[in-house]
Amino acid sequence: MKTVKKVLIVLGVIVVVWIAICILAAVATPQFTEAGYVAKASTVWSELKTMRSQIELYKTHHNGNLPGLLGTATFKQAMTQSTDIWGNPGTDYGPYVQKIPTNPFNGLDTVDVSAMSVIGDDSHGWNFHPITGTFNADDSAEHER
Repeated sequence: MKTVKKVLIVLGVIVVVWIAICILAAVATPQFTEAGYVAKASTVWSELKTMRSQIELYKTHHNGNLPGLLGTATFKQAMTQSTDIWGNPGTDYGPYVQKIPTNPFNGLDTVDVSAMSVIGDDSHGWNFHPITGTFNADDSAEHER
């Protein structure tokens, strides 16, 4: 009989400890999820700042023209390779970035260069508006700056 009581007490303690662990996990999980979002958003803000400043530098070097609109270089080529003043592959200016960054929210590093693109549809990593020169993240997260 004493053995049964001891077993029941041990089982009771195990159940209480298990419940406490479950409660702690339920409380801690949202905090870790939020921290992951904040880290991704911080990365996006940093990448946006870098790309926007490099697009402005490109414009300065290319008589006010936006990357990918003058000459034969695409947006990606204009940003990641050297170009001449007319936007053709060359040796005068650039590269402005080593590579197009990966958007941490959707894992894509492609750029949709279109005046008609829908921002936030997750079809690309980034959107570049060829008329206004705006560069934005193309994901469904609310994090634009």
